[in-house]
Amino acid sequence: MVFPVGQETPESAWIMRKTKYSWGAFVGRGSKLEKMSGENAMMLPKTAHEERKKQEAKRRGKLKTMAGKLLKVVASGKETAEEKAGSEDVARNLLKMATSRKEVEGETPAEETICGFIEQGKFFEACDHIYGLEHSGNDAVGKSESLYMLLAERMWTVVGEALSGSGRMFLEPLQSVGESLKWEKQKEAEWLGSSQETESVSTWSPNFWRKDLEEKLIQYMAAQIPPFDSSSNTDETALKQHLSQLEMTFLPSLEHRSGFFKEAGLLVTYTRCCHASLSSHLSTLTDSKNFSFSQGLLVYEWGLKMYKSGSETCLRPGQTPQHSLSLGVQCLVWIILKTEEKLLAVARREVGKALKEAFDLGKPPCADAAVIQILTEKTKAAWLVSESLSEKVEAVCLEECLRFLESYENEVRSSLQLDGCPGICSSLRILENCCILRTVWHKLTYICSASTGQDVKVNGFLDRMEDGITEHFLQTVTSKVKGTLKEHFKKCDSGFDHILESLKQSFLAFGKKKTDTYEALVKAVNVVIITEYVQALLTTSRKPSSVERRRIVSKIEEDHRMLQTVFKECLGPAAGPLKDPVKAILELIQTSDAEGMKIALLPILKEFPDLRKEHLSAVLDMKDSLSREDRAALLKAFHDNYRESETEANLLFADIEVKPRKYGLCGCLCC
Repeated sequence: MVFPVGQETPESAWIMRKTKYSWGAFVGRGSKLEKMSGENAMMLPKTAHEERKKQEAKRRGKLKTMAGKLLKVVASGKETAEEKAGSEDVARNLLKMATSRKEVEGETPAEETICGFIEQGKFFEACDHIYGLEHSGNDAVGKSESLYMLLAERMWTVVGEALSGSGRMFLEPLQSVGESLKWEKQKEAEWLGSSQETESVSTWSPNFWRKDLEEKLIQYMAAQIPPFDSSSNTDETALKQHLSQLEMTFLPSLEHRSGFFKEAGLLVTYTRCCHASLSSHLSTLTDSKNFSFSQGLLVYEWGLKMYKSGSETCLRPGQTPQHSLSLGVQCLVWIILKTEEKLLAVARREVGKALKEAFDLGKPPCADAAVIQILTEKTKAAWLVSESLSEKVEAVCLEECLRFLESYENEVRSSLQLDGCPGICSSLRILENCCILRTVWHKLTYICSASTGQDVKVNGFLDRMEDGITEHFLQTVTSKVKGTLKEHFKKCDSGFDHILESLKQSFLAFGKKKTDTYEALVKAVNVVIITEYVQALLTTSRKPSSVERRRIVSKIEEDHRMLQTVFKECLGPAAGPLKDPVKAILELIQTSDAEGMKIALLPILKEFPDLRKEHLSAVLDMKDSLSREDRAALLKAFHDNYRESETEANLLFADIEVKPRKYGLCGCLCC
């Protein structure tokens, strides 16, 4: 039992009250005893008298020694000098009481007998005598409890000596410790089986012996473990050496002493403490925040090796009939499972962190191979140790990949909703990341055991991200191009060429040019630019002068060459089939005669079936020296060959709005 510092224990209080009462009696009859002693001395022969005095002195010295030990127990936890002095009085009074109760014939009192058993390491006998004293009716519980505490202190001293010294030397008292623990269990069962109060059993001092013994053993074993600071040491070589020390030094030392504890009947308790100390140490190793997956794998591999080795160590005692598995197997399985649990958590943490760093929106895209390595290297490493572990690691990595995609989609969505949404370069980087992730996932489905459900989820994440960022990107391009082309045909330098150059550099920096996403994106940008360009061209001044016409045509020629260069560089051979209305307009207005213009008009109507009359009229306004008759003939040819498009595909002029002229050059409403 443990009491607060400065608080007097019940047994010490009882002893003090008892000794105060007895002390008066001793003082009152002291002279009488001395007188009787003197008279008896005169009656006995001189030699017998001296021998008796020697025995008496020896017995007093022995009891004084044991009373001193009792003093340590009674005075434990007291800090002030006054309380210690009181405890010394208790011990001295107990010594006087024990001596005074001896009969003249030399009968030994119970306390001295018990102290003798304790001193000789006969703990089982001491238990019986203390129990008898406790239930004799002539003694209070306080004294017996103090003796129990003295007994326990001596037993743990013997256990410590057996652990640190030669176990064989302390085998007999160690066996007595085992017998005492069995005695305690038996008495507890008898007590519970009787009508005694349960509360009395729970506060009975011997009831804590087994727990105290386990604490002492675990403390000793923990002190024998070679030191290793896992919080600051991330060196795998150092960890391997440490695990080797556990296997070659620590465990054999425990095994060496297990035989003595087995003979003492304490093997189960000893083994359980071995398990507890080892499990606690390995748990401490793997609990460090700096502990990596590779280090955790070393601990897991070590535990698996110990489990498979089948070596006769204290971790693998022989099976007993009442257990289907030995305690050692259970302990190692528990260690392996706990290490595996932490290993998977570390794998999840490291993969998530690596993916987040690889696809940081503020950094250049990562290579496919690097991402695949992030997701597969741990599975490969685990496979070298355990196939079942590798399957679990693989599952965790795939789950973390899905979790990352979900968080990445939320991050992209948030960036699109902000006022300062990503520009052209940022949008292209996100799209490239989506291409990388799609390629990576496609390869992973061949390497790993991804489920159909996971495949559907991943493609759903990527499709939504690509659609959202593509829409935003095209809106950004449209806005920039529209603003630049507003005054393009009225200014010498509108900045249109700068936008084209910037787009070209961004597209050329795109790392996934061979993907369908890239080609579709560049073609969509081409359509946006051409549409906005033609819109700006056809809505410029409808009555330009001859000089202005020539300047506009020259600018169209220059812009067309630049557009051709940009999209050929970005698309390569795929740029061939692109619609080119700017080229068609140039060919039409650069044809010298009306008949030639009629011939040039026919392929234009075929390629652009959505071309309307107001579109053609605006183009003819840019033709220098075109007579009214030729203009009317061209408009009539358009009317005769015009066919409404039956499909909505390949429509370019449909969305270009041009206000029709109020009247033709000839004064009629048909031209």
